[in-house]
Amino acid sequence: MKTIGLIGGMSWQSTMSYYQLINTEVGERLGGLHSAKILLNSVDFAPIAQMQSQGEWLQATQSLAEAAQALQLAGADAIVICTNTMHKVAAGVAKAVTVPLLHIVDPTAQALHSQGINKVGLLGTGFTMREAFYKQRLEDRFAIDVVTPDDKDMQLVHDIIYQELCHGVIKTESKQIYLDVIRKLEEQGAQGVILGCTEIGLLVQQADCQLPLFDTTSLHASAAVNFILS
Repeated sequence: MKTIGLIGGMSWQSTMSYYQLINTEVGERLGGLHSAKILLNSVDFAPIAQMQSQGEWLQATQSLAEAAQALQLAGADAIVICTNTMHKVAAGVAKAVTVPLLHIVDPTAQALHSQGINKVGLLGTGFTMREAFYKQRLEDRFAIDVVTPDDKDMQLVHDIIYQELCHGVIKTESKQIYLDVIRKLEEQGAQGVILGCTEIGLLVQQADCQLPLFDTTSLHASAAVNFILS
């Protein structure tokens, strides 16, 4: 069994989901008392969030690169960044280590292809929805068209993530806001919706919506298990 290195803490709420999902799937696939070999480097999110808001992406890259290097030094065979937004610095982190970095977009795109989806809605932080790093990988590498909410809805989605979900706060009215935004994305032609922030799955699940939802936390965790057991 290989060892996976998780860069977590962004936020710790979703990092708990990664740990649970990975161990659960390893146990199901191997049986008995098996669990995953995991190394976790959980960073303090406050300075990272400040770097995000101030556009200090080089400093953010350095912080996560150092976290990845520490995991490799401790014996990790691959690196997982447990957040969608910080995949903005994934290329820089990957260059800082010699073990592979398992990118969150790739298993998500593979799941979309498996369901024949070529136009998808994207929910996430404002950084993920507005900037090119996430959408461009879906479009360039996987030929998947991406639609996003309008500016007002983007701000609502973003604020709920940082003000509520990152603190473990789940509100019925916030779920309804997300479901309304999903409905609008469907009206724009989205055949499914990417829950492109690792906290969103804490608020919205497939049972809440008829449109196919793609929870990146679950998909990324499953990709980590595939690596561990490969």
